[in-house]
Formats: sequence, C-alpha cells, structure tokens
Amino acid sequence: MIILIGSQKGGCGKSTIAINIAAYLAKHNKDIVLVDADPQQSSANWVKDRDNTDLPKVHCVQRYGDIKNTLKDLDSRYDYVIVDVAGHDSKELRTAMLTTHYLVVPFRPSQFDLDTLPHLSEVIDQAKSFNEELKPFGLLTLAPTNPSVSEVQQANDYLADFPLFTALSSVIYDRKVYRDVTAEGKGVVESNNPKAIEEFEAFMKELLA
Repeated sequence: MIILIGSQKGGCGKSTIAINIAAYLAKHNKDIVLVDADPQQSSANWVKDRDNTDLPKVHCVQRYGDIKNTLKDLDSRYDYVIVDVAGHDSKELRTAMLTTHYLVVPFRPSQFDLDTLPHLSEVIDQAKSFNEELKPFGLLTLAPTNPSVSEVQQANDYLADFPLFTALSSVIYDRKVYRDVTAEGKGVVESNNPKAIEEFEAFMKELLA
C-alpha cells in the first residue's frame, strides 16, 4: 500500500505525520520504506537518526521529479510505502497521486491552510481520473490542546464542504513530544506520552480500518 502525505501549504506537520506513520508501522513489524520527495530532506534526516538506534528498521529512499514508477516498484517490494512530498503543488505531489492508494492531507485549523483546499480538491479530482484507487483523507493537525478553543470544529465544518475528502475524526494536537522524539529518530508511539500515543494510534486505526 502507498500512503502519500501531501498538501499545498507548508508548516502543517506533513513530515511529522509521515515519519510517525512509518514509526507506527515499523513498531507493528511491517516492512516499510519512507520515500522522501521533499528537498528539505526532513524525513531522510529522521531515518539517519533512527539508524543509530536499536528501534525497528525504516528504509528510506530520496526521489524527485516524476516519482510514479519509483513508487510502483517499491509497492511491489514493501508492505507499505510512505511518501513525503514538499508543501506545494509540485511534480512529486501530482505524479505520486497517480499511483497512491491513500492520500493524507494534513491541515491546521487556520484560514491560510483551509484556503488551499479548493485548488487541492481540483488537483485530486484530476488525479482520480487516472487513479480510481486514490482515497483522499483530511487530517486536522497542530490543533490547540485548549478545549475551549472552537477552531477544531470550525475547521471540520469547512472541510465538510469538500466531499472529495474523507474527514478523519482523529485529531493530531500541537504537542511538544512530537518535536522531542523526532530528534531521537523515534515516533510518538515509541515515547512515554500516553496522550500522544493514544491520539496517534487512534488516527492510524481509523486510517487503516
């Protein structure tokens, strides 16, 4: 299965989601490869740090441009292929959609992030003309942990206007532990933070249900 983490807005936690999906699947003994197609190389650097630990192995390749054939090849050799692309409308994003099974679109509860959804929805619609297996999911990330803040509900209400997306009920909150474990080559499911573990496991179970 190919899982693409993509958006048209930087700063939404895209690479964080990608590496944590990889860590979750590795912890569950899946044979996975993380494809870093973002010139910033955040995911590749995380794998390098992880290689210096005794944690379950995450393979990594870096590819740019038209990555469609690369993903097809990797999909035949691994249980899961996790793809991290740059946060804009790129060749990597568009070509990956042509062979991807699940597209996870992280977005923050901010108007700047929400404003990217109409154009992204058009790009996804075009890709689905060539790849009927493409299933797009909207994932709210970096949400405020303050329960009195209504941004989460407002963002989900906005996403409901785009029926092309399956809105995930799971929410990834803005927790410091995500930044802490990244520096150690870990995922939050390998941390000692029960709240972060619970929310990320809930997201993965909902995604792979």
